[in-house]
Amino acid sequence: MPHDVILTEAERETALTTPSDALIRQMKGMAGTLMIVGAGGKMGPTLAVLAARAVAASGSKLKIIAVSRFSDPAQKEWLQARNISTISADLLDDGDVKELPDADFVVSLAGKKFGTSVDPSETWAVNCLASASVCKRFRGSSIVALSTGNVYPVAPLNSGGSNEDDALIATGEYSAAAIGRERVLQYFATHQGVKIAIIRLNYAVDMVYGVLMDIGRKVMEGEPIDLQMGYLNCIWQGDANEAVLRLLPHVQSPANVYNLSGPLLSVKKIALEFGDHLKIAPQFSGVEKNGALLTNSSKLNRLLGEPTTPISTVIKWTAQWLKNNGRSLGKPTKFEVSDGKY
Repeated sequence: MPHDVILTEAERETALTTPSDALIRQMKGMAGTLMIVGAGGKMGPTLAVLAARAVAASGSKLKIIAVSRFSDPAQKEWLQARNISTISADLLDDGDVKELPDADFVVSLAGKKFGTSVDPSETWAVNCLASASVCKRFRGSSIVALSTGNVYPVAPLNSGGSNEDDALIATGEYSAAAIGRERVLQYFATHQGVKIAIIRLNYAVDMVYGVLMDIGRKVMEGEPIDLQMGYLNCIWQGDANEAVLRLLPHVQSPANVYNLSGPLLSVKKIALEFGDHLKIAPQFSGVEKNGALLTNSSKLNRLLGEPTTPISTVIKWTAQWLKNNGRSLGKPTKFEVSDGKY
């Protein structure tokens, strides 16, 4: 049952890291080590704690290790305060990767999006070379690797969104690098027998970050909301993290591919819903087009079930968070970008 109100960091953490019965049952049957690489980003810390709470509830002895450069030391301290083992390592450093301990299960969150238009070479390296390093080091492990819905082109609104069998078409440098990451993963799965599941995610949302925070903040500050990219999918980050972990038993060679997202949503309707909660009339610019970056998650939903947290609930939480002056990561998603430049 979703929380009615989330106003504090402790309440937010609880909402993001409370495991489902299905995840607890899964963890009960897992043994060895689960390593989360790229764990210092937006999803990694709460994913690690979600896994740890599921392990504790199941009675499993599965060990969890979070690996990252931890360029923000606070992330490392946050994890350690919750009894998560951490290792500082750069996935682009061969020596660091070689020294990582063995793991039976690996979740790879390694990736880079923002800043691509400034330094595309780093985006390609982080997305492609780091993925190759993970596959080489953990070729005998079960690997779930995060990708993005940006590998697809704009889809017509009446299409239901892109599905896993649709052609991947780059729109800009970031999506090209993301496709490159997938091709690297698929090479190791197809030609070297590495068992992998690839997850094309868009967009995970939380009260401190994401498309809902971006739209809500614009409503609150009276900033016009661009409707050119007038539709989107999003999913509560707690539900997204659940799905990532629950796909660990569903890796294979060649790689399994799954879209991970929520329902089709109108940006204008989201803004109007925020307006109702905030008692502020939203301002708009631009005109909606008959297409957007949309994905269809029916395949994953048939396997795991629908996400359990309604987006209307997350909008309410985010509006309350904004009214309460809750913190923000200060990293706009640029969801309205249609030319692929990040």
